[in-house]
Amino acid sequence: MVPSYTFSIAPMMDYTDRHCRFMFRQITKHSLLYTEMITAPALVHGNSEKLLEFNQEEHPVALQLGGSKPEELSFATKLGIKFGYDEINLNMGCPSDRVSQGCFGAKLMTLPEVSRDCIKAMQDASDDTEITIKCRIAVDDANPYEMLPELLDLFSSLEIRRVIIHARKAILQGLSPKENRTIPPLDYDLVVKCKNWFPDLTLCINGGISSIDQSQELLDRGLDGVMVGRSAYHTPLAMLKEVDQRIFQSPLENDIGLIMDNLIGYAEREIEDGVPIRRITRHMLGLFSGINGARTWRRRLSSPQFIDNAGITGLRETLDKLLPQDSAKNLWM
Repeated sequence: MVPSYTFSIAPMMDYTDRHCRFMFRQITKHSLLYTEMITAPALVHGNSEKLLEFNQEEHPVALQLGGSKPEELSFATKLGIKFGYDEINLNMGCPSDRVSQGCFGAKLMTLPEVSRDCIKAMQDASDDTEITIKCRIAVDDANPYEMLPELLDLFSSLEIRRVIIHARKAILQGLSPKENRTIPPLDYDLVVKCKNWFPDLTLCINGGISSIDQSQELLDRGLDGVMVGRSAYHTPLAMLKEVDQRIFQSPLENDIGLIMDNLIGYAEREIEDGVPIRRITRHMLGLFSGINGARTWRRRLSSPQFIDNAGITGLRETLDKLLPQDSAKNLWM
């Protein structure tokens, strides 16, 4: 059986909420999904029920935590396990100023003793739920060929078994989070070398992966998993529709008609529970990128006047115009 981490969809702030993850799960049944990063202080002081709720259909699904205080991360880990997440991930790669000022995210990569205490606290709070790490290859002016192996040594000494590596540096001074996703150069070769240097670690790679072919090429180089982000969000069908067949060797279970029926049915149920329709449809804007009519689909769903007034009926009518029944199968193929 191919492990779910072989192909995963990244935690993305303001994107991978439970509505987004439900959409992903309709397209790929086997990929590992991640929440947005949720800070441990938010779970300690805020509405943990609202922050952690998810749909059972999302499994396998991992909770990503941000924090730098062991006692808070311990509390958050216990909550995540109580809610039923399949994995708890510590964010050591987020490059935003706000996160680094709080001494977590990528800032933790520069604080090995703090990182050690945080990881130990999470492990001690866990039952059999796996604790994993997501990091970058280095921070600011540090040499990636020194910093990353030192970090992996630390993780190994703590009996961490799986690490997701975004194959770029994090530049904490001078680049925005968006720029940090594109400007620092990718170094896939270093991550592959680290797999050779640390064969007992399960290493997954993230950063700049934009196709299933590229994903397969990285797996063929000996890496244990690939994690995709924006490409899955902005073009979900194009990026994900072949994943189960090609990565997980699983037969195709859904076609586009069934996927859309499931998504519309989900939206109807959520609306009945008081969720505004735009919280759901905003994740569907890129579903049909690259096909005729996609611009109309995106324009209508992104228009508050249209979607608020037309609701589910307008969603169905727009879909019917975009996807006549006899063309749906061809789109999926």
